[in-house]
Order: sequence, then structure tokens, then C-alpha cells
Amino acid sequence: MIEKLIEGLTDAIGFVVGALVGYGLGETFGWEVFAEGYSTEALLAIALIGIGGGAGLQAARHLRGKLPGDASND
Repeated sequence: MIEKLIEGLTDAIGFVVGALVGYGLGETFGWEVFAEGYSTEALLAIALIGIGGGAGLQAARHLRGKLPGDASND
């Protein structure tokens, strides 16, 4: 049971960190995610957040699979 809790927490942390990185990248480019309307820059900023969240989730799963003593490594 504790394994599932750890899995869920690491997935959530990876997703949130990745989404924040995507948000930061959008801000660096000057793309305002909360801009009024559906401008190209706003849509690109939203896409960066989604891509960042997905990448963070995949990175967390990859790193979690590399932990010593993990049964899924066998």
C-alpha cells in the first residue's frame, strides 16, 4: 500500500514541477497564459504548461524506476 502512495506522490510532484517549468519558460518568452482572449501567445503558453507537466510526470516515473530495491527493476 505504501508503494502506491509513493507512486502517486512522485507522479504528482513530477507533474507540478514540470508544469511550473513550462510556465516559467512561457514567461521567459513573454507569453502570458492568463491573457484575455485566445491569442497565439496564450495558446502557446498553455501548451508549454501541458508539455512541461507531461514531461515532468514521465521524468518522475523514469527516476522512480531507477531506485534501488524497486521490484519493477527486475
